[in-house]
Formats: sequence, structure tokens, C-alpha cells
Amino acid sequence: ILTEDVRLVSRVDWGAQPPEQPADPLQVNPPPYVIISHTASEPCMTQAQCAKRVRVAQMMHIEGNGWDDIGYNFLVGGDGLAYVGRGWGVEGAHTFNYNKKSIGISFIGTFNTVEPTRRQLHAMNKLIELGVKEGKIAPDYKLMGHRQLTETLSPGDALYRILQTLPHWSPKP
Repeated sequence: ILTEDVRLVSRVDWGAQPPEQPADPLQVNPPPYVIISHTASEPCMTQAQCAKRVRVAQMMHIEGNGWDDIGYNFLVGGDGLAYVGRGWGVEGAHTFNYNKKSIGISFIGTFNTVEPTRRQLHAMNKLIELGVKEGKIAPDYKLMGHRQLTETLSPGDALYRILQTLPHWSPKP
């Protein structure tokens, strides 16, 4: 699916297993927060590699964590594509106390010292633009790093430094 410069890879196309239960709708819609994390996995540079990483993340979230589905609303790969996790308008399982009022986007890879690819950042920006344009994200949304809202290194120092330079980044919720 090609939309406004971001290509979305559907759940069918990345080989998702069905969720254990359908996700609940967001309590605040459009959500005022976009929360950026990283998967803390190996990075990926091709659609085949990225789809595999997303399948592994889903399996870990369902079988390891006992969640109903992959925790993120979307993921972005080093291939420059956006992978549909739970999708728009539904509660994720990524940031305690914020799942009902945010969209969670996870960068596939580990970004403590390594920066994400330009294509990955472009995919995030275009995905957020699309969300705002379609009324799926509040126009005055706050962009936050996962670590600002919970005890974690995510999204990694290198990615967090980049987030802090973006127009919607907010130091406080």
C-alpha cells in the first residue's frame, strides 16, 4: 500500500498470526501522543528481513509476555517501510498508562549507539503525517521517547537524540 510517501506493509504481507483477542479502541481518539521505541533487536535492511523481525517480535509479545498481539501500533524498518502492528485507533501494549491515548511506533533495531537509517526516519515522519492527515493522530500531538514515560533505555541514546530535534518532541507529557 503506497500512501503519501510511506509504504505500509499489511499484517498479511508480513505474515502476522491472528491476535488472541481483538484490540480495544483507544479511549482518546485522535490520540495526543506518539511514543517512539526501539525493538532492541537486530536491525533489518530488506522487506524479507524486516518482516521476519516483526514476526519474531509478535511471537515474543504473545508467547513470552502473554499479550494478545504485537504491542506496537506500527514498526518502521531500515528498509524504509512501515509495518502495521495493531494499526490505527486501537490500544497498544507498549507504554504503561499511555496505551489508551497514544500511537506507539517502534524502530526495528537497537539504537543505543547506532543511528537509524534516513529511510527509517523518513518512514516515521511520513507515517505520523499520514496519521494527522487522516485524523488518526491529534494535530498538536506530543512526540515522546519511550524512556520519558517508563524505566527503559528505549528508544536508545542515538535515536532519542534525534527525536529531541523534531518539531513535536515534548520534554514533558
